Amino acid sequence: MSDFDPGAFALARRGHLYEDFEVGQRFEHHWGRTVTAGDNSLFTTATCHWSPMYLNAEFARGHNHPDVVVNPMLVLCTVVGLSVEDLSEAGGPFLGLEQCRFHRSVYPGDTLTASSEVVAKRPSQSRPRMGTVTWRTEGRNQHGDVVVDYTRTNLVAMRAGRT
Repeated sequence: MSDFDPGAFALARRGHLYEDFEVGQRFEHHWGRTVTAGDNSLFTTATCHWSPMYLNAEFARGHNHPDVVVNPMLVLCTVVGLSVEDLSEAGGPFLGLEQCRFHRSVYPGDTLTASSEVVAKRPSQSRPRMGTVTWRTEGRNQHGDVVVDYTRTNLVAMRAGRT
């Protein structure tokens, strides 16, 4: 048995607090993510989404696509994931995603990037040490084309809380 003590390691606070966000503030989220055929197959089968458009290259080609189409829910999850470090990594309940639009198909080998803008913020009416922040996020492919956009709202902790 080891003498490992997880309490000996200080937690590193990550993410932004309510006061760190201002309406109009923009974030260009890090790195991006290349979506592979394996990612698409695994996600699509794990979610039991048996559409041949996402799993059958010949079917997709028969509908004027060059390859299988990446499952749009994987595209959305990837873009949300790219934004977490800047927007919601500090924690706080996810309140919803709205006005989601898929603009164009994504194919295996496409690289997705994301950017967000703060579109609203207000102190919470029911939680005195929290506020709500809403962001508008766009996901783009490697050509700069918007593939998905949406608004997302989270409760975000305040630095000192309200009185």
